[in-house]
Amino acid sequence: MAIYVATERRDLRCSFDGLAGVVREVLRDDPLSGALFMFFNKSADRVKILWWDRTGFCLLYKRLERGTFRVPQGLEPGATSIPIEAAEMARILEGIQLPKAKQRARALAAGSAG
Repeated sequence: MAIYVATERRDLRCSFDGLAGVVREVLRDDPLSGALFMFFNKSADRVKILWWDRTGFCLLYKRLERGTFRVPQGLEPGATSIPIEAAEMARILEGIQLPKAKQRARALAAGSAG
């Protein structure tokens, strides 16, 4: 499943249709694709995640009581979103910021089928 973080902070008062419009118009993506789209507010203490589950839009909204989310920064100038992996999303939602690490390929254990 694809996960995208919007690079521009948003006013999170909008709901399903407003965020779907942002996905279409700003991120230039299809909100019905099944991907997760993450949006953060200006102070980075709130996040909304929008996705389509084949029957309708779903929305997760989280507000931190203290601190801020560690929002990834865009690497390419002009990028409207950043693709991330599920593990990265979990770290963001937990408030963890880990340095970029290079993932190594795992060796198969002796005698295991590949």
